[in-house]
Amino acid sequence: MKVILFSSVLAAGVLGAATPRAAEPQLNQIQVIGSHNSYKQAIDPKLFAVLQKNDSVSMSKIDYEHATLTEQLNKGLLALEIDIYADTQGGKYAHPKGLDLAPGQPPYDRAGLMKQPGFKVFHIQDLDFRSNAPTFKLALQELKKWSAAHPTHHPVFITMNAKSEAMKQPGFTVPEPFTAAVFAALDQEILANLGADKIITPDQVRGQYPTLESAVLHRNWPTLRAAQGKFVFVLDELGEKRATYIQGHPSLKGRVLFADAEPGTPEAAIHIMNNAKKDQAAIKSLVEKGYIIRTRADSDTREARANDKSSFAAAQQSGAQIISTDYYAPSTHFNSTYTISFADGTYFRPNPVNARQTTSAVVK
Repeated sequence: MKVILFSSVLAAGVLGAATPRAAEPQLNQIQVIGSHNSYKQAIDPKLFAVLQKNDSVSMSKIDYEHATLTEQLNKGLLALEIDIYADTQGGKYAHPKGLDLAPGQPPYDRAGLMKQPGFKVFHIQDLDFRSNAPTFKLALQELKKWSAAHPTHHPVFITMNAKSEAMKQPGFTVPEPFTAAVFAALDQEILANLGADKIITPDQVRGQYPTLESAVLHRNWPTLRAAQGKFVFVLDELGEKRATYIQGHPSLKGRVLFADAEPGTPEAAIHIMNNAKKDQAAIKSLVEKGYIIRTRADSDTREARANDKSSFAAAQQSGAQIISTDYYAPSTHFNSTYTISFADGTYFRPNPVNARQTTSAVVK
């Protein structure tokens, strides 16, 4: 991946007038494009045909796939999404029900990885279960290997869903809940397989400020240079799961992941607002204050099928630092030329809303 230091972009005058004082760009002063459900392989055509007969609308929404994590990072994407399922004992997801719904599918899990204890990575239990990184441990090790080969890479954002929802239909696998112990194991899994030195944590951003949000409002994000070679993990969950992750860790003290926390709360730093067209003004306001926002350029294959880039345009203009897409490359599942990148064909640029702010500015 070609790495371009953001400071050199500023020095070249791309953003216009010089800032009031020399200052290194910070983590929240960039805009990157990444992928959604980054691990996902396509549902096997035989199974997809069976499922499509029962619910063609729902199936059209998940009719996409991705390259490997390494291939995406090599392409220049700087944000990934990894869904995890807890599997404390191992074997819960070793034989998906979908294998029995359509004969003649390729073998599944020949290496027996799904029988081992630990977090698993896939989209929907029993139905959309094929993954380029079947275990979270393997995904982390892949990230670490890629990072070692590109030690000065720009920071990479990793959003994570903690999947525990049961299917409405009877007979499907019921996922394990995310308890406090499971979340503690998640933190340890990241530390053990990626390394603390590769992670930007809430503690590092909070520093000496009383709360994480206070640090964010005082522009205490690390510089882009200090964030080189590192990863930022974000828990994309609300309600009980978010509360469980925060419980006992005010301002996310001691935690590895940032939470999708509401502005105005002690844990607020990174917030997920996926409808850029509806929330463009609100996103821009939060970006100006210092928060990092993740939004989406497309969802459910809808924009790609219509070749509609209006959501992406709104996302860019909002200043949301992380823009997610399923289409950094054209679809091979239906006829469309829809692809997402910045105007120069890259996936990284200075933030159009706040890149000229200085670290001394504080928005209350």
